[in-house]
Amino acid sequence: MLSLLCTKEISSSQKQPFVEQGFHVVYKDFIKVKTIAFELGSINANIIFTSKNAVQSVLESEKLTTLKLKNCFCVGQKTKELLEENHFKVLACENYADDLGQLIATQYPEATFTFFSGNLRQDVLPNILKENNVVFDEFKTYETILTPQKLNTKFDAILFFSPSAVNSYLQENEIENQNCFCIGNTTAKALEHKTKNITIAPLQTIESVIETAVSTLLTA
Repeated sequence: MLSLLCTKEISSSQKQPFVEQGFHVVYKDFIKVKTIAFELGSINANIIFTSKNAVQSVLESEKLTTLKLKNCFCVGQKTKELLEENHFKVLACENYADDLGQLIATQYPEATFTFFSGNLRQDVLPNILKENNVVFDEFKTYETILTPQKLNTKFDAILFFSPSAVNSYLQENEIENQNCFCIGNTTAKALEHKTKNITIAPLQTIESVIETAVSTLLTA
């Protein structure tokens, strides 16, 4: 029986492919997310989200009604879906932060932006905006806390859903010859000096990582 580590707790429906194939899977949260209280002054004409966590935090804002009048730019299909479910207008969505940065720099260079981010966000997007003189300000809306834990089980494969989870896992554990399945390029990059056994899911969703892991392991 194949043994897998999933570095976050997932829903029952998301676990179903593993159940159907008889895989033994351990689910452990290697990070936790906490919203941060923040005060908004003036808000620029457009707003940027690079994660669902930032959206969840902003949904608690006293200025939510005003924010819903702004054009949204976001990273990830799930982030876009959450915004639209809450009646935000999404003007552009890209799979990766660098792609969104390039789109803004080339198509909206004169626009102004407010970026809602987390404490461990990557520098890619802000750097692109700065390099292209795009006007923006930034509010930290959530905190990612690493929750490393030592595991003594030997796994055949590990599923990672963020660079932070990779860093948390590596604080107490090593990558040996396990297959590592990642939700995107940024997560994979956090592993590049630890292993070459990396597979990136075609879509940046939990479901895509699971489907990729199952199909790969069944044909290995």
